[in-house]
Amino acid sequence: MNSEIPRHWRLKEQRLRLIGEVCGNCDEKIFPPRDVCPHCRKEAKKKFEFSGKGEVLSFTVMQEAPAGYEEYAPYVVALVKLEEGPVITAQLTDLETQQGTRKAKMDQDRGWPPVYIEVPTTDFRVEIGMPVEMVTRKQKEDGDAGLIHYGYKFRPVLEVSQSQV
Repeated sequence: MNSEIPRHWRLKEQRLRLIGEVCGNCDEKIFPPRDVCPHCRKEAKKKFEFSGKGEVLSFTVMQEAPAGYEEYAPYVVALVKLEEGPVITAQLTDLETQQGTRKAKMDQDRGWPPVYIEVPTTDFRVEIGMPVEMVTRKQKEDGDAGLIHYGYKFRPVLEVSQSQV
């Protein structure tokens, strides 16, 4: 039996519904759940469901993915500040992209001058302060059994046209 299966089952509430905790003493919202408030050090075991709305504080583009996530590269990872306060790290999804190229320097041996080559790139439409919302998406497949793990990612907030209201 794969040892990751029980761990993913235990964490399903926070990964699928953004369930954290709220401190009964100072009312601070906590994510991920910790049972002890990091602000006042009192017990915080009351569950709290976050709205899933937030904004991008910072981001980076991962060109090479760690093992198990290769199919997603390149992808964007961001610090997302939730409306309720906590800052979490999450992958951004459903971003508009633009394909292009950039010049990359190739170093050569034996003191030869560097050579510049054109390398394909993917530019993602993402900005600091961009409003985002949580969505549940596939995160990875586990081993030969193909068990699919789902979790939260964030996407740009969808615009609602007046005709849909």
